[in-house]
Amino acid sequence: MDVAIHASWKEVLKDEFTKPYFVQLTNEIRNLYISKKGFIFPKGNEIFRAFDLCPLDEVRVVILGQDPYPTRGHAHGLCFSVEPNVKPFPKSLNNIFKEIQSDLGKIVPSDGNLDRWAKQGVLLLNTVLTVEEGKPDSHKGLGWEKFTDAVIQKINSEKEGIVFMLWGSKAIAKEEMIDKSKHLILKSVHPSPLSAHRGFFGCKHFSKANEFLRMLEKTEIDW
Repeated sequence: MDVAIHASWKEVLKDEFTKPYFVQLTNEIRNLYISKKGFIFPKGNEIFRAFDLCPLDEVRVVILGQDPYPTRGHAHGLCFSVEPNVKPFPKSLNNIFKEIQSDLGKIVPSDGNLDRWAKQGVLLLNTVLTVEEGKPDSHKGLGWEKFTDAVIQKINSEKEGIVFMLWGSKAIAKEEMIDKSKHLILKSVHPSPLSAHRGFFGCKHFSKANEFLRMLEKTEIDW
């Protein structure tokens, strides 16, 4: 089936798009966008935005989130990122910026739009790519997890020297798909206020990622 996704991803995932689970998933998601018009996030044309902003050949870092923000006006296709006008920042995103400030000395930015990271080769991938307003995890189990697992496996096999940032138990569970001899895996608790003080603060993942990229003579990320 034809999926509106960047050509580099369309090529490497073409077999995935023809599998029965994916056909069923897209039919179900399409029906939800119609039946619950305006209450499914992100917008339909932003579901694969993380892939469009970060083509496969440009991926250097993968940050794995859970599902999109269920708050209206927040989700726009990149994990942890929000539209530029959203204030205050979601608490997890605010904690990410606090850690960057502590780790690298960078001031907290004026907006929470992480397009700037994606355009540098950071794939901001949610495990589940859609959600219903006000209902976190509402699209869990529809099939997105199979698709995003396939994405991780493709990156693992097709690329070398990628930094995978796995925050929280759900993300860390994906570790078994990643070849540690080829890639760097950075793990910590989730940046949520419920857990950030138990190891996310002080993890220094951002400086560690840049150190690894520098060692491979790759361009560092301007976090």
